[in-house]
Amino acid sequence: MKRREFIKTVGSVSAVGTTTSVQTSTTPRKIDIHNHYYPDAYFQMIEELAGDDYAFDTDSTGTRIIKFRGARFFGIQPPMTDVSLRLEAMDRAGVDVQVLSVSVPNIFFADEASEPAIARRVNDAYAELIARYPTRFMGFASIPMNVPEAALQELTRSLDDLKLNGAIMLSHIRGKPLTDETFRPFFEEANRRKLCILIHPMMPTGMAEQLRDYVLGPIVGFLFDSTLAVARMCYDGLLRDFPDIRWVIPHLGGAIPYLMARLDRGHHDFAACRANISEPPSTYLKKLYFGTVASSPYTVSMVRDLIGVDQIALGTDYPHLLGSIDQSLETIASMRIPDVEKRRIYEGTALQILNNV
Repeated sequence: MKRREFIKTVGSVSAVGTTTSVQTSTTPRKIDIHNHYYPDAYFQMIEELAGDDYAFDTDSTGTRIIKFRGARFFGIQPPMTDVSLRLEAMDRAGVDVQVLSVSVPNIFFADEASEPAIARRVNDAYAELIARYPTRFMGFASIPMNVPEAALQELTRSLDDLKLNGAIMLSHIRGKPLTDETFRPFFEEANRRKLCILIHPMMPTGMAEQLRDYVLGPIVGFLFDSTLAVARMCYDGLLRDFPDIRWVIPHLGGAIPYLMARLDRGHHDFAACRANISEPPSTYLKKLYFGTVASSPYTVSMVRDLIGVDQIALGTDYPHLLGSIDQSLETIASMRIPDVEKRRIYEGTALQILNNV
């Protein structure tokens, strides 16, 4: 069964505002929109090509880790490269499909001129894996954002030739915010294509020293950087200018849902926050999509009450230590919401926003 045929068996989903209807005779599929897989050569490329910012080490448990400017931000787990272990975990937990992506540092660890070749290598490896397991995997393309012409070419190749399902973007690109003018041509094309973009957090710039203790980079720093990136995108007008991009913010959007009223207040009180947008930030922020990983039923319910279930999608961050397939599924299962809304989180939102499904 081909992937497109498989997705059709899941059921049809339609949504208008916050009213959702799902027509299917099957039990809900579980589509994990936020998890990470790394081709075999990926970590070797980091060792060979990365500069002084990145260093490999071993923690007290014997886990091989990667540090960014001395702060831990990545622990290497066997299922990151072992497909058989990944499939076992998916089957054990009941996850039907994973939308794979390469998280930090994505392809931005070597010199900028190397980005296009690294992106092609990663995206080709994804396409090959999906061809082997068309009913289990989909994938987000990595894009060489610092080489504008190559970024557009790789987007076209990834969607049209490789049939990948969107793109992964970091919350900043080598310290440059996503609002940088260099990236605007890419987002114009992404908007035209109604591209699904997962914005994955990166270590906040200039904060590595403050995040060296207690693994604060992944635990706290990543969510801070997601929050900062999205707030900047909103105030800058990026979300307004490109309304057809399906922006997915994992980890329930960092602190964005909790700060939405405060961001609106900033728009009211400060002229700088009104310079590029006329509507309050919540107008644009409520159109984002939020992944559920590392959340409790209470926090997911709060976001559901704030923006509606149609903007929430299952995410696990598997196989990172802070991610959990079992906890992510249990979070949704234990929510006191109608089954039709749980189905929307499990599969409906993903099917609506992914490309090539």
